[in-house]
Amino acid sequence: MTAIPPDFDARFFRSALGRFATGVTIVTTEAAPGQPLGLTISSFNSVSLDPPLVLWTLSKKASSLPYFQKAERYVVHVLAATQLHLAKRFAQGAQATRFAGLALGRAPGGTLMLDDPDCAAWFECFNVTQHEAGDHLIFIGQVERCHRSFHQPLVYHAGDFDLTPSTEPLSSN
Repeated sequence: MTAIPPDFDARFFRSALGRFATGVTIVTTEAAPGQPLGLTISSFNSVSLDPPLVLWTLSKKASSLPYFQKAERYVVHVLAATQLHLAKRFAQGAQATRFAGLALGRAPGGTLMLDDPDCAAWFECFNVTQHEAGDHLIFIGQVERCHRSFHQPLVYHAGDFDLTPSTEPLSSN
């Protein structure tokens, strides 16, 4: 049995996907020692609790793709609502411009990261594997270290950034 062709175009599909609200992240690593590399990603998700695994995707057309494929580790920063400027900054432009004037640090395992206490959370990941999926590559990372705060997260919904109403869940379940 095979899948049937879609009855919609890519634009409609993208619009339908926009109905699913998602968090906003920045993924960082180094293209070479001392050469920071980072980009805004909204395709981030948990995979497993044991072992702790996460995934994110990157377009096969992205100029940073070969560097992330070769990277041993990377850090996924979950942005807080107050960090909209970072989401926009890391979504486009030259890598040097993205990092200009920002404090950088190292995660406990030595991976380059934004030194910004306002992040809602961060995950230092070992780059386990990648899988081809259409026009994107899926990165699977094993989380070696993580941190969370109680800052309100930044959300992407219907093609634009949004704020969540509360840091606490609506349900106690």
